[in-house]
Amino acid sequence: MQAGGPSGDPGGEKPTIVLVHGAFADASSWNGVVERLQKNGYRVAAPANPLRGIPQDSTYLASFLKSVKGPIVLAGHSYGGEVISQAAVGNDNVKALVYINAIMPDVGESFSSLSAKFAPPELTTALKQVPFRNGDGTTGTDVYVQPDRLHTVFAADLPTSQTDVLAATQRPIALSAFTDKLTGAAWRNKPVYALVGKQDRAINPSLERFEAKRANARKTVEIDSSHVSLVSQPQAVKNLIVDAVEDYMRK
Repeated sequence: MQAGGPSGDPGGEKPTIVLVHGAFADASSWNGVVERLQKNGYRVAAPANPLRGIPQDSTYLASFLKSVKGPIVLAGHSYGGEVISQAAVGNDNVKALVYINAIMPDVGESFSSLSAKFAPPELTTALKQVPFRNGDGTTGTDVYVQPDRLHTVFAADLPTSQTDVLAATQRPIALSAFTDKLTGAAWRNKPVYALVGKQDRAINPSLERFEAKRANARKTVEIDSSHVSLVSQPQAVKNLIVDAVEDYMRK
């Protein structure tokens, strides 16, 4: 996959922008952002995040990133923030990390241990666990958002006609993902950009601010959005990603 960028821009090779979705969602959650980036001439990829836990998901993403030729700006939403943090370790092609309403544990931390430092968000009371069995006989537990509460705790700034569809089509995340500990944190040595949703009820905004400060984010943007800023305010999300690209290109 060859990197590309806006036609007429000076400088060297343009990075490919890779977008990683979070829990209860799929890559289509990035559609509004992708459309805007493509309209400005950027090469974009939004691979599927398996949502099976940090070891599996970060390994899968790391293998995808190796298929991308040239520099990369890597963005993650929500749980996708954990995944990009570990997947980008040791990949010198990843030039910047963009965190959108994201989880950013350090090495040895899990989402559960990190979020325990702050008041629990409303989402924690709106989850349901569903046991499953695979064809090979292995079992596990998936986690969903209760459909009748998804609008309130996940996407309050979207119309109910839209959140009803999101509730019905949501993808579950493995219960183990909440306690998986990171073994690598690329934000320790790569440029970080962060977006905080001030009305986020799925991740405490105070946690998002703490993470950005701890990572010495080069830019932190706060907007009046729910957890799904990438859907409700795609222009603001696109702008922050472009800031990361342009900062890299100025080097």
